[in-house]
Amino acid sequence: MDTTIRVDNAVTTLVTIFTVEPGNQPEVLALLHEGTETMFSKMPGWISTSLLKSRDGKQVIVYSQWRDASDIDAFRQDPRMKPYFQRFAALAKTEAFTCDVSYGVRA
Repeated sequence: MDTTIRVDNAVTTLVTIFTVEPGNQPEVLALLHEGTETMFSKMPGWISTSLLKSRDGKQVIVYSQWRDASDIDAFRQDPRMKPYFQRFAALAKTEAFTCDVSYGVRA
């Protein structure tokens, strides 16, 4: 399934920003890729995940779509996630928030 960004409340979007030392960006991306393939994509309510990397090597942004906020809460509380999240704590400063798309335009 492709990620579709549209203005409606059919999905809840989780945006996570990892601020890293440039040398850590590849490792953070690898952890996120692995986590998406083996864990996140298996969680109830998960729809899609896109990984973005800044060209200066200082940020990684995760754009994830979920059925609703309760699915995100359940994912965050899953005990299997704790050691995974701890790995990120050693590599990056993390900021995450849920949101709804409020505007979009295409060519």
